[in-house]
Amino acid sequence: MKIGLELGSYTWDGGPARIGETLADTVRTADEAGFALIGVGDHLWQGPHAGGLEEPMLECFTVLGAIAAHTRNCLLGPVVAGVHLRHPALLAKMVTSLDVLSGGRAMLGLGVGWYEEEARGLGIPYPSLGERFELLEETARICHRLWGDGDEPYEGTHHRLERPIGVPANLSAPHPPIMIGGGGDRTLRLVARHADACNLYPGPDLAEKLALLRRHCEAEGRAYETIEKTCILPFDVGPDGAGCGDLADTLRGLAGQGIDLAIGILSGPDPVRDVELLAGKVLPALD
Repeated sequence: MKIGLELGSYTWDGGPARIGETLADTVRTADEAGFALIGVGDHLWQGPHAGGLEEPMLECFTVLGAIAAHTRNCLLGPVVAGVHLRHPALLAKMVTSLDVLSGGRAMLGLGVGWYEEEARGLGIPYPSLGERFELLEETARICHRLWGDGDEPYEGTHHRLERPIGVPANLSAPHPPIMIGGGGDRTLRLVARHADACNLYPGPDLAEKLALLRRHCEAEGRAYETIEKTCILPFDVGPDGAGCGDLADTLRGLAGQGIDLAIGILSGPDPVRDVELLAGKVLPALD
């Protein structure tokens, strides 16, 4: 099983003046240690689970561009981008730009979004859940169209593209992988139809959700094995790495259930320390 990381907080030692330096040190350390993915949460306000809007939050793709400049090997992308925040053609261009600048290391995590207070507070339209699911499918279709050949018009329920062209093309072949986050029936149907990976929470119903994904793949004529199975969970290493043993056990259990990639949310004040502990105590235990 591969291990990735998500930056879940920017409440780091040294405050805002040191965020850039801490970010660079963290991602360089993670990349050199062999973490497969560095993801970034896509919000404009910090979520209430991590302190709310009083805590610092940076724009996702700006951070990903900075990460690309300080890494050489890991995959990069939003985990996950809310489809209500950007027009799909702009989102596809942003991912292609990240892909080109990183040497072909971009991925696109997509989700229907959930932070209504953030959207309302900043004047961003926040459609109904049903409409956001429609936007999720349209966004996946438009990205595939812009990352493919041809320039035939695209007509959707919410968007119309007269000439879906993007130059330069992405470096990733055949395109940056698309991961869709969420474990509901409608979400997993869209994974089977449009995505390269799912992203689930490791709850007691994980096996049930994977079985549901398998059934949707069968219905769509898609090989279940072609979809990467990912989980996202907090990586709490504890004081002096005391939590690393339990975390390694949890990750081995997820691997046994068929998870290909575990994405750990980093939320402590010293992310460099946390990455070093994970690299020194958790990765070797998994090997």
